Amino acid sequence: MKNATLRQLKVFESVARHLSFTRAAEELHLTQPAVSTQVKELEGHAGLPLFEQLGRKIYLTQGGAEMLHHSRAIIQRFREAEEAMQQLKGISGGKLNVAVISAGDYFFPRLLAEFARRHPGMILNLTVHNREELLHRLADNMTDLAIMVRPPEDMDTVNEPFAPHPYVIVAAAGHPLAAKKRIPISVLAREPFLAREKGSDTRASMARGFARWLTKLNIAMELKSTETIKQAVIAGMGIAFLSAHTVTLERQVGSLVVLDVQGFPLMLNWYVVHRKHKRLPPVASAFKDFLMQEGTSLIEEITHFSTQPGMRSRSPAEGSVRGDRNPKRASGKPEQRAPKSKTANRGSRARS
Repeated sequence: MKNATLRQLKVFESVARHLSFTRAAEELHLTQPAVSTQVKELEGHAGLPLFEQLGRKIYLTQGGAEMLHHSRAIIQRFREAEEAMQQLKGISGGKLNVAVISAGDYFFPRLLAEFARRHPGMILNLTVHNREELLHRLADNMTDLAIMVRPPEDMDTVNEPFAPHPYVIVAAAGHPLAAKKRIPISVLAREPFLAREKGSDTRASMARGFARWLTKLNIAMELKSTETIKQAVIAGMGIAFLSAHTVTLERQVGSLVVLDVQGFPLMLNWYVVHRKHKRLPPVASAFKDFLMQEGTSLIEEITHFSTQPGMRSRSPAEGSVRGDRNPKRASGKPEQRAPKSKTANRGSRARS
């Protein structure tokens, strides 16, 4: 094993975690043959097969399970060494590791760009994931900060809301409901819905917004991609429940409209999350403060969707959902209420 490399261990750990060479290749931004080569070289150093294939699935061998245990320990020690070095570099020379839920990639790069403009010399590492992958990265200490809608309660994490997150009902510009006002939920229930898959953050938020009406909706199709849903709605295949922050461009060009539905927008929160006992590098602490102070105003500027002061949004689930307020907002506008928590969340919440 003396000739094994850290790269081989990282590739092997990714394949073992996903039990898929394809998903590991996607995560590591490598080709599948390159991943296979790294694993075969590690198997050569170990002198044992690390995986076995039964049918179309792969499984860890006994040697593979033992290798995974030691690989993760070695990778963790390297991370700790890197974090110690980052602590000494401060903000300008530091490396910011941040992971974001998929709905956030529509605006988050511009937040990072603004932060980087103020702190030249820093290194950025942004990754985008679904909820399950994001929780894995938190649990495995693969990211300093995670940006999400529904923080975990089964991990010892600190979860802080930094900006409102509105959800809306969208339709094609020529849809018959586009010109209607105060549309009742009962009318929407007759329309075909294009929905995100069960287990996604968006689907969980949809369940919260529609409550008892959810089972009465005509869900015509479930899709794993927000982009696919938007294109299908534009094509006239139905309407959709989506984050307002994901439809900025389509609203600007007029291909999608936000329907005026009773109880919407549904106002939730964007959260910045990290492990409770995580020693945040100076650059990560500075970025967290940046989000808490300016996240709301910058996101509104980027997405052109204003969470109006004092907005109250009645939903079948809660009677009313109040627009969230970031108490550190620096936009100069009147603030909106938001739950404020700087304590760790414990418990268990569904994946997103």
